[in-house]
Amino acid sequence: MKILVKFAAGLLVAASFASAASAQTVLRSSDTHPDGYPTVEAVEYFGELVKERTAGRYAVEVYHSAQLGEEKDTIEQVRSGVIELNRVSMAPFNGTVKETIVPALPYLFRSEEHMHKVMDGAVGDQIKTAFESAGLVVLAYYDAGARSFYNKQKPINSVADMKGLKFRVIQSDIFVDMVAALGANATPMPYGEVYSAIETGVIDGAENNFPSYDTAKHFEVAKNFSLDEHTILPEVFVMNKAAFDKLAPEDQEIFKQAAKESVAKQRELWAAKVKESRAKIEAAGATITTPDKQGFIDAMKPVYEKHAADPVLKKMVEDVQAVQ
Repeated sequence: MKILVKFAAGLLVAASFASAASAQTVLRSSDTHPDGYPTVEAVEYFGELVKERTAGRYAVEVYHSAQLGEEKDTIEQVRSGVIELNRVSMAPFNGTVKETIVPALPYLFRSEEHMHKVMDGAVGDQIKTAFESAGLVVLAYYDAGARSFYNKQKPINSVADMKGLKFRVIQSDIFVDMVAALGANATPMPYGEVYSAIETGVIDGAENNFPSYDTAKHFEVAKNFSLDEHTILPEVFVMNKAAFDKLAPEDQEIFKQAAKESVAKQRELWAAKVKESRAKIEAAGATITTPDKQGFIDAMKPVYEKHAADPVLKKMVEDVQAVQ
């Protein structure tokens, strides 16, 4: 009889473990960058914290290297609920969430530290609220450093050197108009197509930060990097709002806290990666020049007049500039 009781108890324990395992909810997250990239590692760290703090009830699978599609595709996937999470540049949201136009404006942020203060403060909260109307919850803002132009034709030392060159840009009207204001030609295209487009001469170059220039190997086909630092555009880590709303209140807090801690992790990883990537591309023979930025700044007036004319956005720009 005792044997039967122990056997039955064992079955109950096994059944409870099986039930717990089957109760686990796996959340899918997309990233266009490769494995090991700071944003990929940050979301993986977020997933580890969530899994630990929910006792395994939730797990996060990160699909790096655009396995689920380029950013434009995955934005639609997360909004429709096909995937639950997405790490993406903020610029592609410009047509959906108008408040994201502000951090995408060229030369808005004075430094990465200034951007951190803004996005960690009231303006960042305002943008988070705006995302909810698009069916998304912002969990975190991640670093993407300063974006600069690079090309295969020549070093760029002034705005005059930009004339006639063809650059790939993010699929954002602001970026198209920014390049046009500098006398160059903008070609919006998915990130994954840039290398071959430069190599075959479809475009002369692109614009991005040091880690992307490195990890996408663009330095192999476009060796002239101009440190104009036209935008310091934060990345955004979002969750489908319907999926977030289904979480128990205590789990929502776990997700928020895990995301907050992942920001500190990502910033640390980002700073290290920028130094590593710059050293690597210089060793590979890329030429880095620092142009006269004032000429670039002066050329941005029509971009602001067109994209920041809305009273709400104009006030946001003033609020950003007031942050010390």
